[in-house]
Amino acid sequence: MSAHDKPQHTAVAKTVLSNEHPVPDRHGANFYETDPELQALLKLYLPADLLAHLQPHFARMGELAGGRIDELAGIADKNPPTLEYRTRSGEDRQRIIKHPAYEELERIAYGQFGLQAISHRDDMLGWKGKMPPIVKYALTYLFVQSEFGLCCPLSMTDSLTRTLKKFGDQALVDKYLPQLLSLDWDTQAQGAMFMTEQAAGSDISNTQTIAKAAADGSWRLSGDKWFCSNPDAAFAMVLAHVDGAPAGMKGISLFLLPRTLDDGSTNHYRIIRLKDKMGTKSMASGEIRMDGAVAYLVGEQGRGFVQMADMVNNSRLSNGVRSAGMMRRAVAEAEFVARERIAFGKRLQDMPLMQRQLDKLRVPAEQARTMVFQTARTLMRSDAGEENAYALLRILTPMIKFRACRDARKVTGDAMEVRGGCGYIEEWSDPRLVRDSHLGSIWEGTSNIVALDVIRAIKREGSLPVLQAYLKDLLDHSQASAGYRKALEDALSRASTLAERAAQEGGDALARQAATGLYNCTTAIAMAWEAGETGSAERLRLSQLVLLHRVLPRDPLESGAVPADWL
Repeated sequence: MSAHDKPQHTAVAKTVLSNEHPVPDRHGANFYETDPELQALLKLYLPADLLAHLQPHFARMGELAGGRIDELAGIADKNPPTLEYRTRSGEDRQRIIKHPAYEELERIAYGQFGLQAISHRDDMLGWKGKMPPIVKYALTYLFVQSEFGLCCPLSMTDSLTRTLKKFGDQALVDKYLPQLLSLDWDTQAQGAMFMTEQAAGSDISNTQTIAKAAADGSWRLSGDKWFCSNPDAAFAMVLAHVDGAPAGMKGISLFLLPRTLDDGSTNHYRIIRLKDKMGTKSMASGEIRMDGAVAYLVGEQGRGFVQMADMVNNSRLSNGVRSAGMMRRAVAEAEFVARERIAFGKRLQDMPLMQRQLDKLRVPAEQARTMVFQTARTLMRSDAGEENAYALLRILTPMIKFRACRDARKVTGDAMEVRGGCGYIEEWSDPRLVRDSHLGSIWEGTSNIVALDVIRAIKREGSLPVLQAYLKDLLDHSQASAGYRKALEDALSRASTLAERAAQEGGDALARQAATGLYNCTTAIAMAWEAGETGSAERLRLSQLVLLHRVLPRDPLESGAVPADWL
């Protein structure tokens, strides 16, 4: 049996406690070195020379995530930020006070690893040249297994930088890009995205914030934004309705809002209050009121939503990555407990019901992991201008945002049960994972909105035949048996037919069902291809479980065994 054939749960994690202790504690494990499946996939998706160079960085992030980052995340979660309105001498100067633990997390993510800048610089982590998006997402995948909250500002900074470079005029880019790309803690800037209003959540056309042109070529923004994460960021992308422009989307434009003006004074907007959130407590979210705030038009007037959509789609992929990472942490914790915990004279992992329960956790977690790699690779191809890559990206991105984020809610909750009573105690990672997991299916588009976006990609971008051709190519290069290949082809055909019906007039009610079907078929096929490329029998087994339990009809009174002709 090769190393790739070994199931994930055979990896031995280092632990600070003896294996004889009745309450196993995985703290101190290296999240990279104890994840052979991740290592195998990185070998598949990254060039060999780049992977060899990055091995120490992946190992270092894995070590930190299993140790110091995990400690800091627990502290920051229990000590959320506060808003100071005035200085002690009475100056009207707002400041968000962050706990030192959160600030140390920022220094690791922004400073040591530069997660916000990897996609925009060609001198990161000692590598000369542009690195593919997979590098950033793989490091984030490890980081988020312990700290979710900070990943939102990281993603927004990365996405704002991308949007500014893509749509901003050269003078604006030259003025502000160096701050966004700086790796020096004292000069680097963070980004945010201010879209949501009380009357304009998913319906951006109802945006009430008004933008008025100023004589100096800048703009003045007035209005309230209802949910703004990282509200004290140096820069924010803001949607506003241009004064006098037509109603609806044609009147919406995109603006860059600096926190500090050229003369060093604070821009004309205030943080009204911070939100008391269910999760992501380490990171500040608040309400913003703009009163003639100075801003700069980004891109073409009247195309604000189209331009912001690029930033949102980038953030949606990040949401999927974060959900995949949280599921991996939840599954790894459950596997560790099952391996180390002894009850009735047996290890939990040797008990049939526990084996079945662990598989039900692994399947959606591994689906999400595969989608991270597939979508990140497609993003690279799309940015390079490859034919059909954009159409493929437009359907993969909402698919991972929709399904992985919803799956994370169940996986984290069910994994908590494996740890038992300790899993319900806030000293352990499980409760934080459960609370944070619910965010992914709300931010950057709720499940209904994102499922509809899958169908919109089919209607507007012609993404379905592109996806079908892509998956056929993966199947052609897989080593799936003839019986399993036919089952995959038949399932994809049925899922495509359902998606076509959802894209027809009046088919919106089928959007979620169709998006789920396409996601499950896509991941099952991609995992089968990965299995052949890496030689992993475990990955093929999980691919088969995706099809058997998440796609095909099954009798709840049958055992649900894998058909003989799939093997």
